[in-house]
Amino acid sequence: MHKEYSNEEITIIWQPEKCMHSGICVKTLPAVYHTKEKPWIKPENATTQELIEQIKNCPSGALSFKYNEKKN
Repeated sequence: MHKEYSNEEITIIWQPEKCMHSGICVKTLPAVYHTKEKPWIKPENATTQELIEQIKNCPSGALSFKYNEKKN
């Protein structure tokens, strides 16, 4: 099972079964990750590049991303 959260450029994919709750996501981008809210990931609160850099640092691989198809 996974959940997806999108901005205009990327979709963040969260796989909760892989998450080891290291807290790196919350510490790195506290405006994006709010564990006590739904949705808990708010990608609109950071740039796409900030999101990508943070996702690359996820130690468990629970967070990943894909680029969205461009709409004409």
